[in-house]
Amino acid sequence: MEVINLSEKNSIINQYLAEMRDVNYQNNRLLFRNNIMRIGEFEAFEISKTLDYAPCEVTTPLGVSTVNMPTDKIVLATIFRAGLPFHNGFLNIFDHAGNAFVSAYREYVDKEHHEVGVHVEYLATPSIEGKNIIIADPMLATGSSMELGYKAFLTKGTPKRIHVACVIATPEGIEHIKKTFPEEKTTIWCAAIDPGLNDHKYIVPGFGDAGDLCYGSKL
Repeated sequence: MEVINLSEKNSIINQYLAEMRDVNYQNNRLLFRNNIMRIGEFEAFEISKTLDYAPCEVTTPLGVSTVNMPTDKIVLATIFRAGLPFHNGFLNIFDHAGNAFVSAYREYVDKEHHEVGVHVEYLATPSIEGKNIIIADPMLATGSSMELGYKAFLTKGTPKRIHVACVIATPEGIEHIKKTFPEEKTTIWCAAIDPGLNDHKYIVPGFGDAGDLCYGSKL
């Protein structure tokens, strides 16, 4: 399974990540959401290079041009709620893609908040049969919500290719995806890989709760 870490090469993504991590910048939700969206756009562009293409003739006012066009069908899938601005970034690039949504949120199962479960209660998706599915979720922490989201989408078909897309991943999350996703057709894309998780299963250093930073705290 290939893991693409975009931070291994310097790019403007470094600036977006620095702003997202900065506790002072985090007071600006609009900036935080925009930076997540922009990283989604960059990852979508990189994923576009892996698609299958075929020549297509396009008629212009002055003649005919031959352009290589993608032949793969794409479904953009995301996990509520932090995934929404990330999803929008991908949709800005793959504007003809189908769209799928699932709710999968963490629930602590012990009073010390050390053991985390994931609850799924909503699914809306087109068929993913034979398509490239991009599952976009900003944080790949334990990998459990990504796995459950993927299994929910599988009820609507078997994809041709699977792209797991995140902003920040951990070695633990990556290993979980390697164990639970088909190795031969899955690629993991991330803007950074952080060292690990704290006792509450948050990525360290990370940038905190992505959903709260995008939309405000919840009860």
